[in-house]
Amino acid sequence: MDAIEAKLKDMGLALPAKMQLPPGAVLPFSWVRLHRGRGILSGHGPLAEDGRLAEPLGRVGDEVSPEQGYHAARLTGLAMLASLKEALGDLNRVTAWVRVFGMVNTAPDFRYYPAVINGFSDLILALYGPERGNHARSAVGLAGLPWNIPVEIEAEVAID
Repeated sequence: MDAIEAKLKDMGLALPAKMQLPPGAVLPFSWVRLHRGRGILSGHGPLAEDGRLAEPLGRVGDEVSPEQGYHAARLTGLAMLASLKEALGDLNRVTAWVRVFGMVNTAPDFRYYPAVINGFSDLILALYGPERGNHARSAVGLAGLPWNIPVEIEAEVAID
């Protein structure tokens, strides 16, 4: 077990199983693309431990509360870490979280996107610390996301 996975265990968290795509879904791309010392992570959503889409589904500010959105962003971070673990073998190979783009499926009048995506950022900073975990970030609201997930996040990391 690498140091990041040990921290996860200490926090009472676990990486989810590989994503179980909804029936009929075909995704012709990689979850993580490794290239020249970088890992580019495709957009991920929140997963339950068994790899299914985590509930609740829906728009933050309507069916999903801001607190549930924050938790969904945290679960999305765990899903991204699981993809990185599969691609790298060791999460300690991540030397820096460079860029994060967070998307929130929102009700028309909801504007607190950064507070929702903080669920992701708080997790990464707790695991990697201020040097490796600090990242540039955008958080935007959208009219919808695939399969009605409340949060989707993509990122770029530096790796050794």
